[in-house]
Amino acid sequence: MRSSRTVLAFALLGMALGGCGGTTSGPGMAEEPGPAQIVDSWTSCATAAPQAGAVLSVPNTAAPTSPEPKIGRIDSAFTPVAAVLCGREIRPGVNGGQEQTATERRAEEIAPLLAALRLPNEQADGEIACTLDMVIPPWLALLDDRGRWLRPYLPTNVCGRPRAEVSDALAGLSWTTVDTRTVGQVESPAAEAAGCAQRWADMVWVETSNGRPGPPAPATSLAAGPLRLCVYQVPTSQQGGGKPAGDFVYGGPLPAERQAGVLRGLANRRAVAECQTPASRFAVLRPLDGAAGPDRYVELDGCRRFLVAPPTGGAQLGQGDEALAALLGPV
Repeated sequence: MRSSRTVLAFALLGMALGGCGGTTSGPGMAEEPGPAQIVDSWTSCATAAPQAGAVLSVPNTAAPTSPEPKIGRIDSAFTPVAAVLCGREIRPGVNGGQEQTATERRAEEIAPLLAALRLPNEQADGEIACTLDMVIPPWLALLDDRGRWLRPYLPTNVCGRPRAEVSDALAGLSWTTVDTRTVGQVESPAAEAAGCAQRWADMVWVETSNGRPGPPAPATSLAAGPLRLCVYQVPTSQQGGGKPAGDFVYGGPLPAERQAGVLRGLANRRAVAECQTPASRFAVLRPLDGAAGPDRYVELDGCRRFLVAPPTGGAQLGQGDEALAALLGPV
């Protein structure tokens, strides 16, 4: 099956994570590497590069069984006849939600790529300005007619990133997808149906651990618009950590009759109890229509505190109770 240019371009554009965070002077000339290590027999991306392109972590992701070969320049004794690109994509799941899929693509008309890979590193001429984007190079292998393979070095520009000629050559090749495999779930069908993210951080714990919330105050308006409820379970291994993340359990639009009681519970002036028991479950309440508004977090067990975090800052901590937690049960 031929992979479209759109799919490949997405994979290449995904190498740049985040925006420009300012500038810095360039690193100058990168050190020239030695020859790449040649491996006897190519098997598959699943064996040689099980983690290639894994920007988003997913459960049960296989770990490499052996060290990867040394990346380097193409030895004159090695004649490449094909290129293999190993990576990851986020795709819709068969039954809804989103899955992370590992892909293996192959190209055989690779002369433009080889020409780009043989370019030298660019050398800076004086001081230069480089953006602070993080760049993750693609996982690329070259194969010869004997089935041997190596990891080629990608020549760099003056900012230490792959030269534009390499990216252009990769994007210009005709790639054939030879294998795809699902490696984990990014978003469950239930989370998608509820309109909730699959994972979320327990910001009550984060804020209280850092001592940032202001004193208790009437924390919310009884006239708030319709809210969406998302409830998360924190794995035992993350409870009490610096930024514990929970996995989606249930959620959806909060019924109007419950919302009134929830807002009353969040508007109380009770003193916050001295407590250091991490919650195993917490709720997140956000505007149903996606409009700007405060995010409301409620510990459903543990200390049963709540946090109201307006988009403009100035989060307020309050004390909930068992009755408030009961109003945030399954919808």
